[in-house]
Amino acid sequence: MNVSAVIPLFNEEPSLHELFTRLEANLSKMGNWEIIFIDDGSSDRSLEVLRTLHDREARVRIISFRKNYGKSAALHAGFKAARGQYVITLDADLQDDPAEFQSLIRKLEEGYDLVSGWKEKRKDPIEKKLPSKLFNSVVGLLTGIRLHDFNCGLKAYRREVIAEVPVYGEMHRFIPALVHWAGFRVTELPVQHHPRKHGRSKYGAKRYLSGFLDLLSVIFLVRFAKKPMHLFGLGGMLFTFAGLLILGYLTWGWMQGVWIGDRPLFFLGILLMVFGVQSFSLGLIGELLTRFTADRGEYSAKLFVGFDQEPF
Repeated sequence: MNVSAVIPLFNEEPSLHELFTRLEANLSKMGNWEIIFIDDGSSDRSLEVLRTLHDREARVRIISFRKNYGKSAALHAGFKAARGQYVITLDADLQDDPAEFQSLIRKLEEGYDLVSGWKEKRKDPIEKKLPSKLFNSVVGLLTGIRLHDFNCGLKAYRREVIAEVPVYGEMHRFIPALVHWAGFRVTELPVQHHPRKHGRSKYGAKRYLSGFLDLLSVIFLVRFAKKPMHLFGLGGMLFTFAGLLILGYLTWGWMQGVWIGDRPLFFLGILLMVFGVQSFSLGLIGELLTRFTADRGEYSAKLFVGFDQEPF
C-alpha cells in the first residue's frame, strides 16, 4: 500500500460524492491506495452515502463512531487503520484539494516526515482569518516551530510518524509541534484552498480561545506526560526543601530560647512540607497511571466497513 487518505467527517452528506470523485481521480495516479472515512457520529445521511461509495469502490473503508468524539479521536482511529507508506489527511468539506496530493508526497520524498499544508490564499471570511492568524503566531512563538497554518487539515505523513506521535484530546491542532518535538522533520507547502460549497463551518471563533488553553495542556503533556515525576517530583522536592530550611531556621531560634509557636513563618514551613509531600505523591500516582492508560482509545466504533478484520 503506497498511500492512505484519512478523512474525518461530521455531517458532510452533500459533499461526499464530489469529494470521492476528486479523490479517486488523483489517487489513481499514485499506485496502490485506500480511502478511510471516519464518520464522527454524523446525524445526517453521511454513513449511507459512504456505504454507497464502498459499494462502488472496495478500497473505500469506513469507520463509524457511536457518537461525536471530535477530530482528534477520528484521526487517531484513521491512523490506526491506515496501511499506506504515506498517509494524507484532509477535511471532507471540499475546501482541501486532492490535486495537491502528489506535491505533498514529493515533499516527503525530499526527506521530510510531515508536510503541512499552508492555505496561503485562504477562502474564508475575515472573522475566521484574523483569529487564525493570531492563533498561528502565538502557537509558533510558544512551540518554537514557525508555520503559517498549524490547523490546516491537509497534511502528509510518513508512516513512522503516525505510529509514534499520539493524537488525542484536542491535539490535532498542534500535530506539527508534536511531530517536531518527537524529533521528526517538519515543513509546510502552500496549497489551494476553496470556498465552502455546502453547509456551515463546524468551528466558531471560540475554538481559538479554547485552543490557547489546549496549547498549554499540550506543552505540559509533551514535556511531562511520560514522566510526570519529573514535574511533580521536582516540585515536591523544592517545596519540601524550602519547608525544611524554614523549620530548621526556626528550630535554631527555638534552641536559643525564641518562642516560635505563633510565628507565621512556622506555619509557612509546615505548609510547604505538606505541599511537598502531596506534590511528590501526585508524581508517583501519575507515573502509575501512565503505565495503565497508555494508548487507550477515547472512542467507540459501532461499524467497520471494508476491513478484513477490525483495526482496533
